[in-house]
Amino acid sequence: MGLGVAGSYLMRRLSLEHEVVGFDRQRRESFKAICAWGTSRNQIKKILQKVEIDFDEYVLHLGESLILDNGRETSTIPLIGLCTYDKKRLELDMTKGLKVFYGTTPTVEMLEKEFDLIVDATGISRSLLPPATHDEIVPCFQYRVRYNDKPPFEDFYVRIFSSWDGYLWFFPLGDGEAYVGAGHMKGKQVAEVNAFMKRYGGTPVEKLGKSVRIAPPEFMTPFSYGKVVGVGESIGTVFPLLGEGILPSLECAEIFAQTIGDGEAYRSKVLESFKPFSDMYRLIKLRQSNQLSLVRHMPIVLRCYRYMKEREERFGLVIRKSDLMLIINA
Repeated sequence: MGLGVAGSYLMRRLSLEHEVVGFDRQRRESFKAICAWGTSRNQIKKILQKVEIDFDEYVLHLGESLILDNGRETSTIPLIGLCTYDKKRLELDMTKGLKVFYGTTPTVEMLEKEFDLIVDATGISRSLLPPATHDEIVPCFQYRVRYNDKPPFEDFYVRIFSSWDGYLWFFPLGDGEAYVGAGHMKGKQVAEVNAFMKRYGGTPVEKLGKSVRIAPPEFMTPFSYGKVVGVGESIGTVFPLLGEGILPSLECAEIFAQTIGDGEAYRSKVLESFKPFSDMYRLIKLRQSNQLSLVRHMPIVLRCYRYMKEREERFGLVIRKSDLMLIINA
């Protein structure tokens, strides 16, 4: 249930060996893949090769640099694969030729009568699973903006809000368009985006709103209930600092595909794989509560830095201590 990034991938991945049926509440003709459409070309390309999808056919903008702004100073970060892509077209293409029902929301009871295993890939709604032990979501808002003249930035731009309450993004989509959006813990996302639009101009052609979950898998138990198993954002596979859930959700879906039928192996592998997300989440909460001390909390800061530094291609950008300090000082 749910044919977003994790659900659509799992449909195609599992259909190679199993009988699979997919459902999504959105109608196919009006389907929307609401997010900023940014990911790392390097890693997603490898994953999609497993289902014979050429990711390069969907790339809209392959970035060279990202301007990071904390409100007082900026840094230009070299990119190594960060891109935007046509997420909507990719998700719809991954279900082509498969047995899927769009515009349908079957109940758990209906699904349990028909199927041996039910996947909850419903993202933020987590609609088929019980409430999590601890959850946290960030409200987000964005415009798809068209620029008839030169856009304010030629490449990626991110501004961190004070106290790590969220960030504003400008993600180029090619052909003079970009996503301009923000996520804000205190509900100021619309005001921040509108202030950016007032300053830099552009014509909004689409208005989109959605929340993103930043609570990591450690806090999003249970992962399963009866025949239902959660995959992707429904169990917290979003990197808390960036709000990036595309690659983590695909990685979670691949773990599910490799451990299908062994619930305990799936649970253990997910918790182990996404354990660093818990460190980052705790770091965020410390900073938001003004309790972060670089002396007392240096071990967790270094763990987060090393995790990202060792996975530069996975994140699509060069990871530098100076940029981490710029973020910490926001």
